[in-house]
Amino acid sequence: MNRVLITGGAGFIGSNLADNLLSEGHQVTVFDSLARKGAERNVEWLRVRHGDALRMVHGDVRDYDSLAEAARGAEIIYHFASQVAVTTSVTDPRTDFEVNALGSFNALEVARKLTTNPIFVFTSTNKVYGAMEDVVVIEKETRYEYRDFPQGIDESRPLDFHSPYGCSKGAADQYIRDYARIYGLRTVVFRMSCIYGPRQFGVEDQGWLAHFIISVVLGRPITIYGNGKQVRDVLYIDDLVRAFRLAPEHIDVTAGQVYNIGGGADNVLSVWVEFKESLAPLLGCRVEAADYGDWRPGDQPIYVSDTSKAARDFDWRPHVGMEDGIARLCRWIETNKELIQQEVL
Repeated sequence: MNRVLITGGAGFIGSNLADNLLSEGHQVTVFDSLARKGAERNVEWLRVRHGDALRMVHGDVRDYDSLAEAARGAEIIYHFASQVAVTTSVTDPRTDFEVNALGSFNALEVARKLTTNPIFVFTSTNKVYGAMEDVVVIEKETRYEYRDFPQGIDESRPLDFHSPYGCSKGAADQYIRDYARIYGLRTVVFRMSCIYGPRQFGVEDQGWLAHFIISVVLGRPITIYGNGKQVRDVLYIDDLVRAFRLAPEHIDVTAGQVYNIGGGADNVLSVWVEFKESLAPLLGCRVEAADYGDWRPGDQPIYVSDTSKAARDFDWRPHVGMEDGIARLCRWIETNKELIQQEVL
């Protein structure tokens, strides 16, 4: 069994990974500032399921000393702690930089100085590729499509940071790659597309699938930014957790590598025009937007991950199809309606 540190481990992704690892008897330390909505609820959920097997440390990745103390003895570090919203990065770029860039640098330095030679897994973002303005995009009736990339965007795509969020995550992405080259740290970078599933307390500026479902279930108005034809590949959380587990198991191949991780070309939909049509039968009601707003800074009209490198290097492919995954998330939200209502006010 491994000793594992998960920064941001009380968030949506971190809590699902922590649950998976604890269920198999690994020693897990969750390090989290508990700033995100739902984080304390996720810790409570982990406590109910795993009791004292969970080690919870309330801390901030901007504080090097507390992070170093929490990481003692760690053999795998999953660095998820992050400011996650493009919109927030535009209004408060300093906090975005300090959490995403400085916080990631702190985590790297902690890992570099550990005698355990830990594996370091980082969640980056497709936003490091920027607006991809040179890529030909075709507008169809309900969605945008790539003209020349039927399987999506692979890791050879040049970086072009756009928005403070793209810059801060991109800086961390490149630092983590370079710590593998310069210091031999066994790092793996996941440039992720849209992840969804249970324990996701989605809000307007982050976690759009959950946010839209929550809004419909709670009867709240929905604002669409842009025309709603923006396309994303979507990945169910269980498949992402499986990727997190597989990459360290194949570290002889994955060390120092970057992977585009998402639902891929088989799990693609437009964020509103098509998504609302899939929601109506699942929720048993008509689904409409209350308002439309301007496009958000750096919003790509389409992003789809080419995940063939992950398939080649550690035999990973999505198992949960989009229709099944969205239905599962709808059931979780409807079952936990009162809890969610308390957290997303």
